[in-house]
Amino acid sequence: MADTDLDGVRVAILVTDGFEQVEMTEPRRALDEAGAQTRLVSPKSDQVKAWKFTEWGDEFPVDLTLAKARAEDFDAILLPGGVLNPDVLRMNEDAVVFAQAFLDAGKPVASICHGPWTLIETGKMRGRKMTSWPSLQTDLENAGVDWQDQEAVVDGNLVTSRKPDDIPAFNRAMIALFGRLRGGQAARAAAS
Repeated sequence: MADTDLDGVRVAILVTDGFEQVEMTEPRRALDEAGAQTRLVSPKSDQVKAWKFTEWGDEFPVDLTLAKARAEDFDAILLPGGVLNPDVLRMNEDAVVFAQAFLDAGKPVASICHGPWTLIETGKMRGRKMTSWPSLQTDLENAGVDWQDQEAVVDGNLVTSRKPDDIPAFNRAMIALFGRLRGGQAARAAAS
């Protein structure tokens, strides 16, 4: 994946305590290796603590507080899962508005596992094809989503995935989606 050029693509990674560690670290590593500039954005101001499958994981420094983050300063967003993280974020109006701004602008959105809970709250998922952790299937279908049991589902500017085992497929789909963004930016720059 390192040969995919995402040089200069700015990606917000929206998290709070309880995100599944591997669902942030592995996609972030793939994005960084492809040349993207990733920043952890959180309602918290100092550190966020990950969940590592069955116990608390590592702490990570917050790069930018949600209160200071502006969607227009980023090209794409990544929403890791974990149960606690998206459950807290979907109840945070600022987090929902931040995620919705990416959807409204047609910017790429990548979400894995329980991450789609935050997207449901935007009210923008009706008619979209998505996947998630299996226990979210009913929630997504109730929001008007065509839920699919696949490693990674791409629908326009949205890529979703089910679980940590699917991260390799998720990363490939996310890098390809964000790469199309990069190609579109280059074409727009050349035309101007």
